[in-house]
This record gives sequence, structure tokens and C-alpha cells, in this order.
Amino acid sequence: MKVSNWTTRVLEAPDVNPLIVGVDQPGTREFVTLELDTDEGVQGIGITFFGAALTPALRTAVDNLCELTVGEDPLQVEAVTDKLWLAAGGAGPEGIFSLAISAIDIALWDIKGKALNQTVCSLLGGHRDRVVTYASGALGRPMSIEYLAEAGPRLVEQGFRQMKTQMGAEPTARREVARIRTLRDAVGPDIDLMCDINQLWDVNQAIAIGSRVEEYHLFWLEDVVVRDDYQGLARVADALTTPIAAGEYVYGIRPFRHMLEQRSIDIVMVDLLRVGGFTQFRKVAGMAEAFNLPVVSHLIPEFQVHSIAAIPNGLTVEYMPWTLRLFEETPAIEDGEIVVPDKPGLGLAFDQDALKRYQVS
Repeated sequence: MKVSNWTTRVLEAPDVNPLIVGVDQPGTREFVTLELDTDEGVQGIGITFFGAALTPALRTAVDNLCELTVGEDPLQVEAVTDKLWLAAGGAGPEGIFSLAISAIDIALWDIKGKALNQTVCSLLGGHRDRVVTYASGALGRPMSIEYLAEAGPRLVEQGFRQMKTQMGAEPTARREVARIRTLRDAVGPDIDLMCDINQLWDVNQAIAIGSRVEEYHLFWLEDVVVRDDYQGLARVADALTTPIAAGEYVYGIRPFRHMLEQRSIDIVMVDLLRVGGFTQFRKVAGMAEAFNLPVVSHLIPEFQVHSIAAIPNGLTVEYMPWTLRLFEETPAIEDGEIVVPDKPGLGLAFDQDALKRYQVS
């Protein structure tokens, strides 16, 4: 089997999160999709995205790297991706290069699973066939406290046992704490509640406010300071009993080594597109396991269900439904858990009507 051709598209889809109720959701998000073909008729799919302004450049990068895969054996994923790293690695790992190679890596694993009649989860380790998932994007910092008090219980009614909110935008620490207190009171003590800061605090803020919300038993505090302040993260992690999660903003595998060696984090969060795809994900997961730390996902739950379910230290999958509308069928959620599809490969197929509807180039 050889890679024979590929098709990329730029899509612009409505930025609508179905977990949000009663709030206007204007705007769009752009994605680059990939369909990677082989001479035996097995096709793999991939996706990548980031800021819309550079989406055309990202598509070009995917096209250029796909050209280098033509004629290669798609089952030898490590060999193919290593060729791409050697050919263009000087342009990365941060930025467009990692985002582009990830789409190809994902498609290669999809092809391999289909060719071998195995799920990607099974190929990556197959530790379980489902994993806990948490509601994301529905309790953001633009939402009022009154909205949080209503939305939290609504997510519980939908079956979620975990959910994530945000801090980092209120003018005072008192008001930041009030958001967490309101949500905890609304959902009760048995729901896992995470909180994302999105790098908006400095170390002192993180320790001061983090200390004040410890009584509300957050499952984790996420990205409390800038992504590469490993020593600052370590100070926060050492000062608080609340676990510190980070990793979604870094590219490639080496920053994770630095975070782990510095004891900067308690929970390793991996963005599948920034890390370099499944091939690089499993290397980070192995490093985390060596440090006795759990791994959680960032975005694209329909792909990340395979990665997190595959490993023994996989903790939970972020259910952020940005990309779900692009597929014919997406992984089921049962009793707060996301289920690995039982079809070969990723178990996914692009919705062709959606591709036509949202395609801009």
C-alpha cells in the first residue's frame, strides 16, 4: 500500500457550542480538513486549525507536506512522519509546521486502523473502550454569575459528571472567587469542577486566588501562567493543593520534558494538533506515566477519545464540540463517558454535505 493522493479544504463553520443555551453565539471558526488516499482505496482523514488569519498558510503547509508522503507506505507511520520532520523540521516545532504534520499523522493512523481492521485506540494501546468526558466551553468567563448558576445544573442533567469554567477576567479576586463559589453551590459537591485561566495570571495571583478557591475542591486549575514559565508553574503547583494542569499551549514533545523535570504540573494536558499528532502524543503519555502523572486532552474529542482511552494514565477527555458538526456520526456519550467507536481507524467520516456547506476554498 502506498499514499497516492490527497485533498485539503478550508472550512468556515458557525462557532456554535450546543452546550450553551439562551446566549447569542456569533462568529465562525476555520478548519483545514485532509483526506489522504492510497492506491488500495483506503482513505484516512485528518483535521487541523488555529487562528483564522493564517488558515490559508496552514492549508499550504499541509499540501506541501502531503506531497512528500506520496509513494510512502502509510502503515509505517513513524517512518513517514520522521521524513516530514527531517524535511521541514527547521520550520518548527512551534506553529504551522506542527499543526500541519498533525493532520497527516492523524490520517496515517486512520489508514493503518482501517487496513488492519483495528481502532486507532487499539493500535495506540487499547487500555479501555470508553473514558470520562467533561463539558467544556459552556461556562466561560463572558457568562454572568447568574448564567453559571443555571447552566451548571443543566449540564448535570445532560449526564456530565465533570465540567470546566474559567477565571481570569474579573477586576477583583473577590469576584473571581464568587464565580467558583456560585458554580460549586449550583452543582453540588459530587461534580468535578475544573477551571481554566488561559495564562491570564502571574504567579502571585495564581497562588493568592488559587488559595482562596481551595475550599471549593477544584479538580484542577489550568494554565494559570504563561506556557513557558516552568519555574513559575512549579511555584504555583508547590503552593497549592489543587492540581495544576498545563500543556495545551506548547508544541512538540520537548516542552513536556521540561515541565515534568521542573515538577511544574500535576496533570499533563496535550493538544493533539500542537504536539504533532498521535505519534507524538503517545511519547508524551509515556513520559507522563514515568512521572506517575495523568494525561488529559484538549479539544477535538472525536479524535482524542482514542488517545486518552488507549493509555493507562488517561484521565478525561475535553468535550469541546467545535468540530463535531463536520462528521456524519461522532462518538456517543453514555453516563458521562465518551465511547470509542467500534469501527476501524478513527471510526469517523466527514459529512460531505457539511464539507460543501462550509467550504471556502
